Amino acid sequence: MRHGKKFNHLGRQTAHRKAMLANMACSLIAHKRINTTLAKAKALRVYVEPLITKSKNDTTHNRRVVFSYLKDKHAITELFRDIATKVADRPGGYLRIIKLGNRQGDNADMAMVELVDYNELYNPNEKKKKKTTRRRKSTKTVAPEVVGTTTEDSKETN
Repeated sequence: MRHGKKFNHLGRQTAHRKAMLANMACSLIAHKRINTTLAKAKALRVYVEPLITKSKNDTTHNRRVVFSYLKDKHAITELFRDIATKVADRPGGYLRIIKLGNRQGDNADMAMVELVDYNELYNPNEKKKKKTTRRRKSTKTVAPEVVGTTTEDSKETN
């Protein structure tokens, strides 16, 4: 029966699930995008987005709270230094899950999880440089009288 099941247990014991999600979160922070199964991607979103929200306010307490989840000081510094400044004005929704199809071996649904602000293709807020059109400038024709007088003057001086 499904009584009280609030989240996907992913077929693992509690310690294994927490360690797996922490490792996936550290990989996501380091590489900005990872490929995994769709169920793990959805579980990772629930796990990481509150941590990114905590990283917006850089205090010692928030660093310790996030460290209790991730257990990787390099991921913590990357999260609080780079990612938090990039998502500072975003009110949530820091991850994007893109379905990739089915895996060859076991036909599992695969997905790519990426940080929204680190993808230039899908980011509509990124200001693109305006493309300037190169137009041919109109060439002014030189008056034939001016050309004729200069050649006649040069003949007279010879």
